[in-house]
Amino acid sequence: MTVFANDALKDEHALVTGATGGIGSATAKVLAETGAAVTLTGRREDKLEELAREIREANPSAHVYTHAADLVSEEERGQLVESAANACGPISLLVNNAGISGGGPVENLEREDIERVMDMNYTSTVLLTQIVYESMKKRQKGAIVNVTSLSGLRGTYGGTAYAGSKFAMTAFTHSFALEAIEHGVRVNAVSPGFVDTDMGRKSAQKKADRQGRSLDDVIKDSIPSGRMTTQLEVANTITFLLTDAAANIVGESVKISGGSVMR
Repeated sequence: MTVFANDALKDEHALVTGATGGIGSATAKVLAETGAAVTLTGRREDKLEELAREIREANPSAHVYTHAADLVSEEERGQLVESAANACGPISLLVNNAGISGGGPVENLEREDIERVMDMNYTSTVLLTQIVYESMKKRQKGAIVNVTSLSGLRGTYGGTAYAGSKFAMTAFTHSFALEAIEHGVRVNAVSPGFVDTDMGRKSAQKKADRQGRSLDDVIKDSIPSGRMTTQLEVANTITFLLTDAAANIVGESVKISGGSVMR
């Protein structure tokens, strides 16, 4: 269920990366419900088409385009942006959601672990944003939301690679926001805690296993609200930041954690 008018983002074109993941798919659905044309990207074409069918079944008038891409590839990044623009017009909204987990305690890290996580979670995101921003800057209009994490605001055990990449994205968000707003482009981030996705549940279970406790006990003790954040709650926050209702919100990292940031 969306909380937005069905024309809140009419005439906008949103590119959602990592669209087949929990947060990405939920965000794509909400954006389509608000009237935006939506380009879905991820590595698996079959999963993208499945999501596109779900969106069209729920909203037959939705304008949805799919393009599979490996965002680590310079060539595929360029092809993605070009084909999306040809299909739906210039990209006016960007949701940088693609990312992977990985790493571990620093003594166990291999160079390949660090490079893989940083390439996907930070470097490729910055380089994709660079391409999309070029068009936004020319039109003096646009909005970008980066999906970071509470791990990008505070350290986590075993998070030297993953949290490092998310800290980098938080810093990118804040620094880029200062540049982009001069050209009418707003840049913000959402920083969720544990989200009820495959990745979120695995992360929470890993914490529970390390502490020798049950998952329910860890959630109850670490999240004041007593539960994980839903995918839709993150999607609604992202969508809000993309609408004109957030016109003067610039360079923020919106925490969605059920209060766990306070513990």
